[in-house]
Amino acid sequence: MSTGQQRGKSRREVVLDLAALDGGMGELVGGKAANLGELINAGIPVPPGFCVTTDAYRRMIEVTGPVFAQEPATARDMLRSAAIPADLAEEISTAYRALGEDVPVAVRSSATAEDLPNASFAGQQDTYLNVVGVDAVLDAVRRCWASLWTDRAVSYRDSNGIDQSTVHLAVVVQRMIDAEVAGVMFTANPVTGTRSEFVIDASPGLGEAVVSGSVNPDHFVVAADGRVLDRTIGDKHMAIRSKAGGGTEHVELSTEDFCLTDDQLKRLVDLGKHAQDHYGAPQDTEWALDADGELWLTQSRPITTLYPIPESTRDGLRAYFSANVAQGVFGPITPAGLAGMRLAMGAGAKRFGLPVEDPLDGPPVFAQSGWRIYVDITAPLRNPVGRALLPRLFGMMESRSAEIFQQLTEDPRFALTTTRRGPTLRKIIKIALHIGAPPRALHALLRPDVVRANAFRYAEEIDRLTRTRPGLTAEQRLDFITQIFTEITIPRVLRLMPVVAGTFALISAMPKLIGDPDCVNDVRVVLKGMPHNVTTEMDLELWRIARHGSDGDLDRFLAKYGHRAVAEIDLGVPRWSEDPAHVRGVIANYRRVDDPEWAADRQFEKGVAEAEAMIEELARRAGRRGRLVRAALRRIRALAGVRELPKYCVVLAFSRVREQLKLVGAELAESGVIEHADDVFFLDFREAREALRGKDFTEVVVRRRADYDRERRRRHVPRMLLSDGTEPEAVAVAVDGALRGTGASPGTVTGVARVVLDPVGAELHPGEILVAPSTDPGWTPLFLTAGGLVMEMGGPNSHGAVVAREYGIPAVVGVARATQEIVTGQTITVHGSSGSVEAS
Repeated sequence: MSTGQQRGKSRREVVLDLAALDGGMGELVGGKAANLGELINAGIPVPPGFCVTTDAYRRMIEVTGPVFAQEPATARDMLRSAAIPADLAEEISTAYRALGEDVPVAVRSSATAEDLPNASFAGQQDTYLNVVGVDAVLDAVRRCWASLWTDRAVSYRDSNGIDQSTVHLAVVVQRMIDAEVAGVMFTANPVTGTRSEFVIDASPGLGEAVVSGSVNPDHFVVAADGRVLDRTIGDKHMAIRSKAGGGTEHVELSTEDFCLTDDQLKRLVDLGKHAQDHYGAPQDTEWALDADGELWLTQSRPITTLYPIPESTRDGLRAYFSANVAQGVFGPITPAGLAGMRLAMGAGAKRFGLPVEDPLDGPPVFAQSGWRIYVDITAPLRNPVGRALLPRLFGMMESRSAEIFQQLTEDPRFALTTTRRGPTLRKIIKIALHIGAPPRALHALLRPDVVRANAFRYAEEIDRLTRTRPGLTAEQRLDFITQIFTEITIPRVLRLMPVVAGTFALISAMPKLIGDPDCVNDVRVVLKGMPHNVTTEMDLELWRIARHGSDGDLDRFLAKYGHRAVAEIDLGVPRWSEDPAHVRGVIANYRRVDDPEWAADRQFEKGVAEAEAMIEELARRAGRRGRLVRAALRRIRALAGVRELPKYCVVLAFSRVREQLKLVGAELAESGVIEHADDVFFLDFREAREALRGKDFTEVVVRRRADYDRERRRRHVPRMLLSDGTEPEAVAVAVDGALRGTGASPGTVTGVARVVLDPVGAELHPGEILVAPSTDPGWTPLFLTAGGLVMEMGGPNSHGAVVAREYGIPAVVGVARATQEIVTGQTITVHGSSGSVEAS
């Protein structure tokens, strides 16, 4: 415990020297001051000064009365107009005089909810520079207190889920560095995420010019070894400098030279590395270079926007693809959900004959980051066969990732490790033969009705064999969870996959068979109104209940489809049978539809008619091969609906695993090793066994819930990520004012956009265009009344695209930043064939 903390036990501490502070004193001195104390104690040059603690702020609240319940403007007025108690003012004055007689100082706010690992709150409270004299310092302290209640600070805390009544403010008073040059430095690249690059912005004079955006600074990207990788000169048309007697002034400049030398840049990088090494995480710093050439850090806080690097023990630079994106799940997955996916993928890899010792560990390519699943694609990226196959796979499920993958093939760090195709092709053939893929795919094309019937029989077997078994102990339930995946679900799902793969192969072959390479969108029309699709059958059943059904019909619906949910690949998420609020909300939306033309069954019937007409049109175009084309297209319609069945089966298994875990959780909560039964979803399967044997996980669960809630607020998730933190995302480019993506369902529609980040409780009026980050089958009931669909994630064969085609609504997917570029109420036009979205 620090001296300041010890003294605080006996009386209020209102003023403390910065050198007496440490990172454990955040509640007393705020995040900024605590960090500055940490830096001083780590031997990093920081201007000397003192902190007016949160105890002093509490003294002021005793004078003003509670301000957190007031409107922000009222709270500010209360604090600005109140007189500082005499004893408090004297302590602040004494500390200021100790720095030197009328010495210029910087007075900075330091809130308790500031410079946190998950929210920096940069610039949310006020700073006053070149403050001179006791009276001016006291006034600046009072204004800093008031700035805790600016509209932007209150809004920022609300958006980060921080209770306004718990926030207090300290104030840092530091000797002013009369900077020749100053600016900001990130010890990781905040744009690309690259951890080995330092990004520095610099301008003559005080750093306020750079921080406030008043100038275009010199911009440098510097490697960790000091090499300058990139430099861009700014206009630096003015500088902010200290005025004699206090305050600052803007001074016009005229210079065409860089304001930092390479040697100074290297010294800055070394200073940044010192701070980063101390905190163990990349830092966002502010710095100043004085007239004597001395470098000072005036602030350091974590870079909260960086996406965490996937966990891996593999050497060298690795490339990762987001499996969350592929599954249409934008948000984080609970620890139990990650464990379930790891087990399912591990069981599948073992069935493929790949080296997996324990399915609980998942396949070697499994990685996780930010409570999301990533797959290591480095090996296929460095292999000629992988470079040929993976873009085609991405093109079907997540088109934008295919573009990024192609960019990575040009990166010399991912150069081919072999040019030979034979060994890899032989391995693929061996795996395909091992699971019987070729004969199953051929059988599907020859006898689609028989194969489809077998597919649904496998689903019925999974349903029957995964039901809860009475009389099991908690340990036996965990054994049964492993069995559900390794012995029941995954073997049957793998029998379905060749059917799906064969159908996709036939769809891909149609342009060549028809003799028209430009008929891709016309072939997609054939996929409208697709029969035998469990997802569309579910949605249409819900529509019928909304129009003509009763509560009893809803009960029967939940008995059949209640294992589904939004983000259903996460077994930690409640199923519809547990919480039908979302389903009832969808029914309420459906009942608002009063135009017969927007009736879902009517739209589906129109899709069927358009598909049948297109089959005849394409057969006519094929000429002598028309008969063959007609037969192939009818086989596609007979089989393509099975595409949704493998996931349906896996989600059903997840639901049954969830039932088992809930029972285990109840036992663990009763024994006291977790607080609540559903805390079990914040443990993996091995940890659940440890808990059964008495290990206490209450604190672990609290910490993980906080991390999970933080990740739920994240607005951007990388499609691909490198192990050095780089996100090689292609930036969304507007062409002729349009956002670009991939056409997924043909047609053009103009309508009002509705941006939806979470479908639960969402209202979508008939004809509105749904704009979403991603979708899974839990979203698809909204599609029935949508006029069109725009998704940030996904490809032409992702779940959202498939259902959009079947309902006949134009769709564009893979539109980067769509939910930020488009706003609710905006009129947009969706071109489902060309893949563009225009604002009207």
